[in-house]
Amino acid sequence: MKRRDLIKYLSLAPLSGAVVGSGIPFSANAATITKPKRDLINELGIRRFINASGPYTAISASLMHDEVMEAINSSSKGFVMYGEVQDKVGAKIAAICHSEAAMVTAGCSSALLLGTAAALTGMDKKKVAQLPDVENFDKNEVIVQKSHNYGYIHVLNNTGIKKVLIDTPEELEKAISSKTALMYFLNDHTPDGKIKHQEWLAVAKKHNIPTIIDIAADVPPVENLWKFNDMGFDMVCVSGGKAIRGPQSTGILMGRKHLVAAARLSAPPDNQNIGRGMKVNKEEIFGLYAALERYVNQDHDKEWKTWESQVAVIDNAVKKIKGVTTEIVIPPIHNRTPNLSISWESASINLTTKQMTEKLREGNPSIEVGIRSASVPSQSGALNITVWMLQPGEEKIVAKRIQEELLKASVS
Repeated sequence: MKRRDLIKYLSLAPLSGAVVGSGIPFSANAATITKPKRDLINELGIRRFINASGPYTAISASLMHDEVMEAINSSSKGFVMYGEVQDKVGAKIAAICHSEAAMVTAGCSSALLLGTAAALTGMDKKKVAQLPDVENFDKNEVIVQKSHNYGYIHVLNNTGIKKVLIDTPEELEKAISSKTALMYFLNDHTPDGKIKHQEWLAVAKKHNIPTIIDIAADVPPVENLWKFNDMGFDMVCVSGGKAIRGPQSTGILMGRKHLVAAARLSAPPDNQNIGRGMKVNKEEIFGLYAALERYVNQDHDKEWKTWESQVAVIDNAVKKIKGVTTEIVIPPIHNRTPNLSISWESASINLTTKQMTEKLREGNPSIEVGIRSASVPSQSGALNITVWMLQPGEEKIVAKRIQEELLKASVS
């Protein structure tokens, strides 16, 4: 994370009282939630919490808006042909995202796997049925920068590829051969690689090799939904359950028409393919489309200002406590929204990061926060607060609870 636009002055004011009815207007950041007839979360005794950490899979990602649920519910009332749903919805998504074609997948990982499969098999159904056995394929190698060889590359490995790691432009040129099927780019690791987008694409086009880019959580900004298609990547993969606020189990594969068509051969409803278990039901497909349409049309400047105001509330509550340091940070690529980094000195506050997170988790209401341990001395504590999954007014609850715990642990 890099320092961006530190708020110069925000006065500290004690926080108290209820948050409900705080007068904070509805924003695009907040999902409108209709009270359910049956609350299964409470019925099953599952802990419900305020999400001040971010749209991560383990903590339910994001919340869907009412119009998304309406699309899901209304489409559940009748039978349709699965292929037609992907055709029609895919065409709408492609138009929005400036791509030739698109399909809804079972998360971004599914998009990566199906896109890789497309590059390996083309429209050859015998090859589709053979995956992940690619030993006798004419093309079975995927080139990856060493700095992009991160955890999610495992999903590409599941197609049986032969991974070729390179570091420099010279190594890239030497690695290309008649066996090269695909060139993979991890957008979040762009700063770490020696080869950036345009050079990567230029080499790929020179040798007529398809490219795929992973931008799973690299929205916002909204423009990233079409930026990489416009740039020239052949396939772009993004999550549908984070900023877009579609079903958590959805993603999008978009790009060249012939590659998306090939990818669909390795996806449901066919049963002799590597992606048969990556089923996305029709309700999720319609739900993602409704979420995407809503997301691209919302007021993004207003949303950003809302996030800044929520960060300011929490910042005001804690930054003048003795021994506490705050910093407003904006990740350069991944989950790019205003965050608040809070750290404290153990000499002034007798509380570890672990103790703080446990107190917030076990409190009422329960709160989940992010932990920042890198670059923080072992004798200090630190938290990272992400506000974009907060509902209106929850920033006051988060601010009050963190303020309380820091003050209780202050060394007089």
